[in-house]
Amino acid sequence: MKKVVIGMSGGVDSSVAAILLKQQGYEVIGLFMRNWDTSINGDVLGNPNLNDPICPQEQDYNDALTVCNKLGIPLHRIDFVKEYWDYVFTYFLDELKQGRTPNPDIMCNKYIKFDYFIQAAKKLGADYIATGHYARIKDGKLLRAIDQNKDQSYFLSQLSSQQLENVLFPIGNLEKKVVRKIAESYNLITANKKDSTGICFIGERNFKNFLKNYLPSQAGKIINIETNEELGTHTGLMYYTLGQRKGLDIGGTKERLFVVGKNLEKNILYVAIGEDNEYLKSNSCIIHNVNFNTEERPKECTAKFRYRGEDYKVTLEYLKDNEIKVSYHNAKAVTPGQACVLYQGEQCLGGGIIKTVCKDNQKIWYIL
Repeated sequence: MKKVVIGMSGGVDSSVAAILLKQQGYEVIGLFMRNWDTSINGDVLGNPNLNDPICPQEQDYNDALTVCNKLGIPLHRIDFVKEYWDYVFTYFLDELKQGRTPNPDIMCNKYIKFDYFIQAAKKLGADYIATGHYARIKDGKLLRAIDQNKDQSYFLSQLSSQQLENVLFPIGNLEKKVVRKIAESYNLITANKKDSTGICFIGERNFKNFLKNYLPSQAGKIINIETNEELGTHTGLMYYTLGQRKGLDIGGTKERLFVVGKNLEKNILYVAIGEDNEYLKSNSCIIHNVNFNTEERPKECTAKFRYRGEDYKVTLEYLKDNEIKVSYHNAKAVTPGQACVLYQGEQCLGGGIIKTVCKDNQKIWYIL
């Protein structure tokens, strides 16, 4: 009997993935990853459940343990707090300092869930590892999930072909509603548990309150880039991303304003009217830290510039230093720091991190 070590998160997806693996005849072992020390920040994070003696991470562990006990599989617990801090959280802070919008979940998959987790699983004698990601692997290729609304191949784009070996995604062929029905049929505690949202180490906490523990914020001017008119005050450039509308402290204006750029030196946040304004549009970008999980190097494919964003037809020009110029037609709010993920039909080829954004071969001053 082949042994599978599955990452149990305390959510419905990994719970059902464990059920399916047992049905398929595997010996299943659960492994819960503790990636963040919730005690280091205390109540200053704005946790809405301050009267709850159990922090969300501990509740997730308890839920995972309850599910594993019900399914008759052992659950191990492992601490990756230091590794997460070194490889994911410091990256997150460094990117914010430079005015970019990072995606720490992608780095968590690269360095924690499909590196240190795999090492721990092998020590438990795993033939395979499994997670509750919505994605598929077929003939060694990483594919989108059947449920396009839940597809998470975007977050797996930095994984190498070696990291994807002997990996199982049991729920990749299912729609979310079916996953919940399976959990309900087993009367699992996670069946109707709310999906986690946002950045994993922040959870339900207030984002601004959380960042104050690590990055000093400085208020500055909000300026309309078209008129050079000062419209209000921002609370810190790291709290804003391109295309953002919410959170702009501007009174007395009826127009829909959107973030279009930052000046780090002068601490200015630039905005423009309307989500279709020309300042948010571009037609090429340079990506670096490029990773492919296949030998294929296409000249044409499609790309996503953000999770759940639309697919754009792109052409690729391979540059030195493992960089690629990605050209497209009028994409909106392509954002430095975010991932550009490449697809050939259903197959996720890999991707890179957006370094610079251009319009008509001229670098856009998104971040000065």
